[in-house]
Amino acid sequence: MSAIVAIVGRPNVGKSTLFNRLVGKKLALVDDTPGVTRDRRPGEAKLGDLTFTAVDTAGLEEADAESLSGRMRAQTEEAIRTADVCLFVIDARSGLLPLDHTFAEMLRRTDVPVVLVANKAEGKVGEAGAWEAWELGFGDPIAISAEHGEGMADLYGALQPFVDLHDAAADGETAETDVAVFDADEELDEAAEREKRRKMPLRIAVTGRPNAGKSTLINQLIGEDRMLTGPEAGITRDSISVDWEWRGRPVKLFDTAGLRRKSRVQDKLEKLSVADALRAIRFAEVVVVCLDATIPFEKQDLQIVDLVVKEGRALVIALNKWDLIEDRVKAWKDARETCDRLLPQVRGVPLVRISGLMGDGLDELLKAVDQVHETWNGRVSTSRLNRWLEGVLERHPPPAVSGRRVKIRYATQAKTRPPHFIVFCSRPEVLPESYTRYLVNDLRERFGFTGIPVRLSLRGGDNPYHDKNERR
Repeated sequence: MSAIVAIVGRPNVGKSTLFNRLVGKKLALVDDTPGVTRDRRPGEAKLGDLTFTAVDTAGLEEADAESLSGRMRAQTEEAIRTADVCLFVIDARSGLLPLDHTFAEMLRRTDVPVVLVANKAEGKVGEAGAWEAWELGFGDPIAISAEHGEGMADLYGALQPFVDLHDAAADGETAETDVAVFDADEELDEAAEREKRRKMPLRIAVTGRPNAGKSTLINQLIGEDRMLTGPEAGITRDSISVDWEWRGRPVKLFDTAGLRRKSRVQDKLEKLSVADALRAIRFAEVVVVCLDATIPFEKQDLQIVDLVVKEGRALVIALNKWDLIEDRVKAWKDARETCDRLLPQVRGVPLVRISGLMGDGLDELLKAVDQVHETWNGRVSTSRLNRWLEGVLERHPPPAVSGRRVKIRYATQAKTRPPHFIVFCSRPEVLPESYTRYLVNDLRERFGFTGIPVRLSLRGGDNPYHDKNERR
């Protein structure tokens, strides 16, 4: 594991800007509003030839432990405890403030090494503020401009001893790493493909409306208070990833901001949070959509599910807060019927009853995730697919259009993740959409693609194997 570098300081000193500079991407949300970052966010960073894990944190504030600010501070303190070195960032333009002194005292009480960073140090005003930072007692301040990339060489020199020390200690430990190399040209059987997938981290995004219990669910899964939680809606802003392991399988969990109706999203920060959540969904393999079991299948829930389906992700729906339901038999029956009626595009999608707060139903949830991921990766051989097509055409031939019947000749699977099939036929542009839906629905039922997106494209052309068969 690489060295951990925690970026800490009071709000609005440029911690997230520095984080983005180090990881080389705009991962963390950046805005002039203080307190944008709430959870701690890790990212793989590179500075020259140094590689390490940078951790963006919430701004350090004095607050009651039970308040939102207090819980944010607890997340930052945990980041400091687990770090190999802290970058203590101050704003060189505004100079030292009482909060800087307060948290300098807090950092001095820890055993973690501290590198003092005077950000926004460009220009004469910034230079004066950088020199003022001497009085904090952490030695020479590193004057930088995270926004413009100035002072990175000096920051490299300050970090190098700590990163090298960690790497040297890590090299002394024996570790076995299983590396599987797969030739794309080799034909791997289904069992080998499954084993290959299980060695790769399964990317799971947890999404839903605000206050559906997403962060609480992830905390319960990993067994620690990693995500900031509370009764307030909209606590999560950044999409935070957590590395985890379930039954020996590596998993990367993504917590996302709550998604409200587009018309209600007016605030700039919320727009950034929503964009971050959508990006997490696009890069996930399985998306768990959390519904509040007390008010399930609201219009926004359906729109979120539709978004996941359009992105082609594997889907599991979690009925969270099931511990609050009194008549559970009736509620379950209604939920299953409502799900199949309102979401016909993923009829039969896994629907799991859970309580993120109490930890109920989590094993069933993960089994459903594992199963739907296997289905999402499913492949049907061309011979089986065309035997199925012959039976479909015999039972229900395509309709005649303008007096001429559309001839369907051949089918093949183009890709997986999600399953995508191509049907070759005459005049594909006139085949009714209702018949295409019929083919998709029969595909789902025949080959077990229940509850996942299935793509089907129509193309003109003859059976590519027709001439070969004649020559034989």
